[in-house]
Amino acid sequence: MNIIPYTAEHGIFRESLRKFLDREIVPHIEEWEESGIVPRIFWKKMGEQGFLCTDIAEEYGGAGGDFLYSVIVCEELTKCNFSGLAASLHSDICVPYINSFASEEQKKKYLPGCVSGDIITAVAMTEPNTGSDLAAIKTTATEDGDQVILNGQKTFISNGINSDLVIVAARDPKVQQEHKAVDLYLVEAGTPGFEKGKQIKKIGWHSQDTAELYFTDCRIPQENRLGGKGSGFLKLMMKLQQERLVCAVGAVMAAEYIVELAVKYCRERNAFGRPLSKFQHVQFEIVEMATEAKIGRTFVDKLVMDHIEGKNIVLEVSMAKYWTTDMAFRVADRCLQLHGGYGYCEEYPIARAWRDIRVTRIFAGTNEIMKTIAARFMGL
Repeated sequence: MNIIPYTAEHGIFRESLRKFLDREIVPHIEEWEESGIVPRIFWKKMGEQGFLCTDIAEEYGGAGGDFLYSVIVCEELTKCNFSGLAASLHSDICVPYINSFASEEQKKKYLPGCVSGDIITAVAMTEPNTGSDLAAIKTTATEDGDQVILNGQKTFISNGINSDLVIVAARDPKVQQEHKAVDLYLVEAGTPGFEKGKQIKKIGWHSQDTAELYFTDCRIPQENRLGGKGSGFLKLMMKLQQERLVCAVGAVMAAEYIVELAVKYCRERNAFGRPLSKFQHVQFEIVEMATEAKIGRTFVDKLVMDHIEGKNIVLEVSMAKYWTTDMAFRVADRCLQLHGGYGYCEEYPIARAWRDIRVTRIFAGTNEIMKTIAARFMGL
């Protein structure tokens, strides 16, 4: 029984996206992994085909689709074994802040470009000394007449190099209460005082343009604040449910894809005169991993439907984010082992899958933080 009631339209969209990725993205992946970035033109191509910000209303240039279109984009990109084009980050994590909290004027100014791929977004929360504890950020937003002056540094910002518009979390130094001091601000690339640092070299996600961002007396209009003053922390909490659910969707899809890699390899690779897949140990390993992936799929699909229905599932999503990403890494590690020495070679896709899945246990709130959140909701 399928938990998610995909329609014929969803199927057509998925098939169209799959063909697009096979034609426009997959042939360039190795090149982009070497160069360390995805050219902006491919964001434009994604937008032109309607694969970005699928939920944005037609009046702002979008298709007004449901969250299932976002799930499809996340899954199909994951199946490409490629993390460089962070479309889900843009469409389902960054842009929702604008769609939900921006003024009508701001929506008309930015949303059409977000849909078309002319505007690439990023969200700047993490700082060198502040990770999951968002209330402790040090970047300041000091009011000066009708302007706000930003000072501080952000790090590990995905889409940091390509970004045209950044949602920056900053605190008013005059407000003592940490949670009420935080606000979110829209900062355009090229604004005086806003500089992008060099791209960060990472173990994985080689073509994802992750960077540090610097704000030095960066002046922006007060109207660039998203929503009422002092509401930034609450806004972040409101959107983290979807962010972590998207992480879980990608992790389950990655686990399924990686198991498929292992099955294919073990059927083709011979040892002691027979395929690896005929050894009982290998069979047990694959069956165990496939079972875990199916358990994760059932859990996450149910949460997707709960999210679409507007339910508060912060507890369950926190559980799902930590469990699915831990599970996906276990699967990747075991499958690499089944590949033997070849698994450690770049020419085999399991190598990239293994190194890229590791960071999912860290971003969007570390898995330790996910357990802490769950414990609080359970009254522990």
